[in-house]
Amino acid sequence: MKMTAPRRPITHRHRGPAWSRSPHWSEIRHREWAPDVEKSALVGNSTSRVASSGRKVRTGQKFGYGRRGWLAAVVMVLLSTVLAGCGGSPAVPKSSTPMAPPSEAAPSPESTADLAAMKKAADIADCPASDPKVAAISSGLPDVVLPCLGGGRAVRLAGLRGKPMMINVWAQWCGPCREEAPYLTEVATTNKSDLRIIGIDHDDPRPELAIEFAQLSTWRYPQLADPDVVLRAALQISGPPQTFFVRPDGTIAFRHAGQFHSAAEIRELARQHLGVTP
Repeated sequence: MKMTAPRRPITHRHRGPAWSRSPHWSEIRHREWAPDVEKSALVGNSTSRVASSGRKVRTGQKFGYGRRGWLAAVVMVLLSTVLAGCGGSPAVPKSSTPMAPPSEAAPSPESTADLAAMKKAADIADCPASDPKVAAISSGLPDVVLPCLGGGRAVRLAGLRGKPMMINVWAQWCGPCREEAPYLTEVATTNKSDLRIIGIDHDDPRPELAIEFAQLSTWRYPQLADPDVVLRAALQISGPPQTFFVRPDGTIAFRHAGQFHSAAEIRELARQHLGVTP
């Protein structure tokens, strides 16, 4: 009599910390931003390939029975059972393409004091004051309160009135956000008009990397944060970057979905929809 050799057990490696799967902004390269990856990142619905280690066994291989054969078979079956029960979660392969941050991302290890110090070193302006009592309007910014990135006063979006505004929604893990960053910097640096520029770090589990990104981009204008992704429903944001041009009365004049490709494009949209040229 002959029997089929049992398969060797497949062992797995454990996953690393959850936040480590959200890539540092500097690891994102424009050439690797494929349309299908971008779409997956925007909807936060990306998938992971699972890699496993273990030697392949040729199927159909047989060996003789006999006393030694029985003993070998029993030992291998027991060993397979024990090892299979010790296997951890499958390892997640490293990816060089941008990924949306995992929803189970752990809180940043940075303390509030550390973030405040980073914000001060980056010379990011304090978040603007907002009216807590003015009535929200249906065609305006949503009536939500967002924290200030790195600490400071929270801001009620519906209470921002009095000046034309450009609100840019971004994230440090977002490839297109990195591509448009220099144009935002140029406009903010040369802005001599009444246009108020505000950034919102959206769906980002790494506030310390967001502040680092803003610092290296030389963004001096105020930065809010949307760690709880409240803007996804409030403004129908599927993912960054998105930019809103808002009139002084609080109504939204125009939404620009996607990245900017020049500073001139930003200035033209501000002139066309808000009547100002930064």
